[in-house]
Amino acid sequence: MLLGPLQHCPGPRGDRSLTKRPNILLITSDQHRPDCFGFAERNIKTPNLDRLAQHGTRFDCAITPNVLCQPARASILTGMLPLTHGVTDNRISLDAELGERGWGRCLSDNGYLTGLIGKAHFGSDPKATGWGAPESRNDSRNFPEDWHGPYMGLDHMDLLLIGHWHPLLPCERPPGGHQFERWFHGHEDAWKRWAADSRTGEDARYGTVAAQTWSSDLPPEWHSTTWVTEKAQEFLRSADPDQPFCTWVSYPDPHHPFDCPAPWSEMYDPATVDISPTHRRDLDCRPWWHRAALENQPQEENPQVQTLREDYSRILPQTDDRLAAMTANYYGMISFIDDGVGRILDTLRETGLDENTIVIFTADHGELLGDHGLYLKGPTHYDGLLRVGLVMRGPGLPEGRRIADPVSTLDLAATFYDWAGVDQPEGIESRSLVPVIEGREKREFAYNEWDLGPARCGVELKLRTLRTKRHRITVDLISGAGELYDLETDPLEMTNLFDEPAHQGMVGRLTAMIPERAQATWNAEREVHNL
Repeated sequence: MLLGPLQHCPGPRGDRSLTKRPNILLITSDQHRPDCFGFAERNIKTPNLDRLAQHGTRFDCAITPNVLCQPARASILTGMLPLTHGVTDNRISLDAELGERGWGRCLSDNGYLTGLIGKAHFGSDPKATGWGAPESRNDSRNFPEDWHGPYMGLDHMDLLLIGHWHPLLPCERPPGGHQFERWFHGHEDAWKRWAADSRTGEDARYGTVAAQTWSSDLPPEWHSTTWVTEKAQEFLRSADPDQPFCTWVSYPDPHHPFDCPAPWSEMYDPATVDISPTHRRDLDCRPWWHRAALENQPQEENPQVQTLREDYSRILPQTDDRLAAMTANYYGMISFIDDGVGRILDTLRETGLDENTIVIFTADHGELLGDHGLYLKGPTHYDGLLRVGLVMRGPGLPEGRRIADPVSTLDLAATFYDWAGVDQPEGIESRSLVPVIEGREKREFAYNEWDLGPARCGVELKLRTLRTKRHRITVDLISGAGELYDLETDPLEMTNLFDEPAHQGMVGRLTAMIPERAQATWNAEREVHNL
């Protein structure tokens, strides 16, 4: 821990009774672009998420604190930045002590039932051994069949280990795995259908019609998206009306591989889908690390993981037709999730819980999906990857409101404490969004950090990114190189202004605001520079 010892979670403020405090239902998707909503820029069908935004509050400039799954999720749980909680890559497990001091345990200690349904991804790669956590693919065999938590301070778990249907990472078979894997393998017909659909060789690694893309033969009723939806509905129907809950419903899609099942895979025609307008590579116009991250080999000792890293990190160029096929399948995965969200919202209404439940929908990070000729994720912090959708609906939240201030999913933890009437622990960087929602506070920037050595993409980088309403700046602290985009005049991030003489004042101003440690200098930097 870099900011000194954390204090345990304090008790509730004032005399707020448990029954008066709202339920909190956090729903997340994985690798979901901010423009892939019906209410946003792309031609995609998400009627239920649109309904959530229409009757709630929408943040137009929410970003992730890190563009990789595990660091971003650890930040959502703990309210700490990646360099504070120490999870800077997907192969670094969140320290159990820090997990225990996140909002799961803090709210549980103050009368809430806390839990998670779906993908957790607080632990390192599920193939890892020896650390004894429930997310270890091998060590999960040591947990009894009736295990449902606690884990990382969360009281109740309905957990899946492998939510991405990649043949190189197949669904674990019991006695390994947890609730999802045991449910899935309890239906051998579903297992056989998926096994018949598994690709081998080059097709498995790069897809049949586009990289990481094929339409799955798995029946949708046995898909992880359906399972997460149904477990969430079960939870809501059995909720104790006398105890508030704070539950995280975590869909593992639309993460790659893009392998949507029918009928969702047939919902969008690749011939008419809207691919990224910047789908031509332009590496000569970008900082040096964009090319280096693509062309350098990841340095990984484990041969099996090396194979996967090459598949995920060495991003091959796409033709227009292949990018369209990828995009259509990706859209189908999102519409599949949207259908599940609609079922969850209907269950809230049917049980009467909607009257006292705040629903939040967001993602851990975005997806490049062809932007500047790239796809998946990496150290290229374009808006499609950096930003995420963030909508909230519930008691006390304005209907139909849009907030332009830049915020971060890091701030969800402090917001949960605020809603629950609990003082947040010291030593976290999270700041409540309640004053922003109520119009009592303005946010000037949101912050993202990436510190990774050559194991991820073959180069060592220390990237710091600030996102304001108008600008996005990313600086590599090692080389001093960077990129600056004026998103008001250049929303597609085509012209890098970082080295332009006319923009050195803005470069200096924004660079000076990048803190050595965010929490220690955050407020001071905002006051000094008055951004």
